[in-house]
Amino acid sequence: MKRTSITFIISVFLTFLITFQGNTQSFKLEDVKGYPFPTNLIASATGAKIAWSFDEQGKRNIYVAEGPDFKPRKLTNYNTDDGQEISSLSISADGKWLVFIRGGDHGSNWDDAAPVNVNSAPQAPKVQIHAISFDGSKQLALGEGENPIISPKSDVILFTKSGQAWTAAIDGSTPAKQLFTARGTTSELKWSPDGAAIAFVSNRQSHSFIGIYVDQKTPIKWIDPSFYRDRSPRWSPDGNAVAFVRTAGAGGAPDAILIPKHQPWSIWNGDVNTGKAFQVWKAPETLAGSPPRTHGGTNLHWAANNRIVFLSSHDGWPHLYSVPTSGGNALSLSPGNFMAEHITLSPDKKWLYFSANTGKDKKDIDRRHIARVTVDKAAVEVLSSGTNMEWTPVLTGDSKHIAFITAIGQQPPLPALVAIDQATKLDKNLKVLSTENIPVTFPTNKLTAPEQVIFKAPDGVTIHAQLFKGQGKASKKPAIVYIHGGPSRQMLLGWNYSEYYTNAYALNQYLASQGFTVLSVNYRLGIGYGYDFHSAKNGGSAGASEYQDIKAAGEWLASQKDIDPARIGVYGGSYGGYLTNMALAKDSKLFAAGVSIHGLGDMTIGRRNRNALMDRYEKVPDLEQAQKVAWQSSPNAFLDTWKSPVLIIHGDDDRNVEFSQSTDIYKRLVEKGILTEAMVIVDDTHHWMKYENVMKVNQATAEFFIKHLKK
Repeated sequence: MKRTSITFIISVFLTFLITFQGNTQSFKLEDVKGYPFPTNLIASATGAKIAWSFDEQGKRNIYVAEGPDFKPRKLTNYNTDDGQEISSLSISADGKWLVFIRGGDHGSNWDDAAPVNVNSAPQAPKVQIHAISFDGSKQLALGEGENPIISPKSDVILFTKSGQAWTAAIDGSTPAKQLFTARGTTSELKWSPDGAAIAFVSNRQSHSFIGIYVDQKTPIKWIDPSFYRDRSPRWSPDGNAVAFVRTAGAGGAPDAILIPKHQPWSIWNGDVNTGKAFQVWKAPETLAGSPPRTHGGTNLHWAANNRIVFLSSHDGWPHLYSVPTSGGNALSLSPGNFMAEHITLSPDKKWLYFSANTGKDKKDIDRRHIARVTVDKAAVEVLSSGTNMEWTPVLTGDSKHIAFITAIGQQPPLPALVAIDQATKLDKNLKVLSTENIPVTFPTNKLTAPEQVIFKAPDGVTIHAQLFKGQGKASKKPAIVYIHGGPSRQMLLGWNYSEYYTNAYALNQYLASQGFTVLSVNYRLGIGYGYDFHSAKNGGSAGASEYQDIKAAGEWLASQKDIDPARIGVYGGSYGGYLTNMALAKDSKLFAAGVSIHGLGDMTIGRRNRNALMDRYEKVPDLEQAQKVAWQSSPNAFLDTWKSPVLIIHGDDDRNVEFSQSTDIYKRLVEKGILTEAMVIVDDTHHWMKYENVMKVNQATAEFFIKHLKK
């Protein structure tokens, strides 16, 4: 009888335990962060070869696949978490070689080509250009440098080093050497279609030129040199002309800081033989007619049918346009309330493929799908749909397949492809690659599907957000507002195409599993909702109008029946760290605790050097007012009302936000007696190049909120 009772009690307990674990959907942080993250997806110019890089818990390697079966194959063998990124991946035209950069922190605001030494080694790693054969039998370090591009003949590469053009044999048969010398800084090297000439940009500070190099005996030819800044050279298919973008040169009377002003730009067509050029198209002289500030900038391409294609936001959204190479009116190729992003031109130059936040579902504005349009007709086809997401499309050189990155439901992003003749039914016909790279411990079925939330800011601006509902049975849950950085970013209803923000998505999933309801806010100044939202009035140092979106998000959470309004936290990185500091400084009554990751405290630092032109007699007309507004847009101006505890985290090799921003605000808070914890990540950058450091930051963030917000 006693044995039966004990057995019954144990059985009930185990049932309760299993049920409890199932309800809470609990998993370890290292499980949800164990996914591989794909970047650098590319395709060969001929044939059916694709390549990409995987970051697998800090071990970054190149993978390749080839038609018809496209079976993935690991090509490199970097098997330590050493913080060395892979970037600038490309495949030679003959498909025999891959070229890439290993090292640096590309995507930083400064020093992106400087070595990253996350392990504090006495001898820092080098930032080097590598070549590896497609079969993996041979790998070479070709030298230190940046921006490698392979000749159409597949025999040599061009790259930049110390602001000059260099070259090296792709097979290592001859050493790297400087190709030519030009005053200023040489960048944007472009091979002519036949590989016989090179177009480049020569930046000379107040102005820049488009140059054409042929050989050591022929003087460099300059295309229509002027007092402007010329950039983005693009060759015509026959190699006789170069299209380029022209913007204003330096000079003129100092402008007011607080008054937005149109930045003029235009597209030009230059004759390589005569050096003469003419204007093809000029952007409207409106604020929205300024150069686009989304992925790829103007995305200039010389397309088929004598068309030049580009991106512009002058109608209120980042849209694709094409114009005759002879000049004329621009044809809008992608009208509608959505943005075009990750744009690529097909091998035959007749189609533009891109990712877009549009589709059959209204919620697609918070997703990404693959779309395409011909270069001479406004007839966009959205090829994918549903809750899955896709981005960065590329076409194989034989024009038979589209490759892209996809995230299906809560499965992490992976490379995928679909046959062109099945593209209109992409969702049913796609082939996902490398599913075997997802660790068996990854909690795919335990992750929550974020829900779309829409609310209004106090001034009436519509704000989108994603809600991660906290797991567990508590009737009143703690909550957290997550703030992305940038600010030119958009968090999505699923995994993000940025590795940095995919990390945040995984952390939000983990926080939800721990019982926190998380609201990820797409505040104004972000992308995805049109020009006016992206370029919001009085934003940033001109008034921080975007902060009211963060406060509104906290108040929205506080109004929910299942949220404890006394236990709402806030966290974010970079610009999100700045807005976290603003939230804690201005509204500690609403935000009970926060984690500020490499955020700013003072928006006035550096402004005088950048904007005041102190060495001139003429002064910026609204300098004093702009300085005052910038200070009032800074968290440091409101420290007297900061009461909530905070954890400040920063890597001291940050190349996006000065480390001194955190040392400054930390000292101020300690002196005021605010409960302030700190974590310094030595020798790592803004992007947490070492996986071990990512885990430290995520774990510290979660533990801080558990300590301060959970009963």
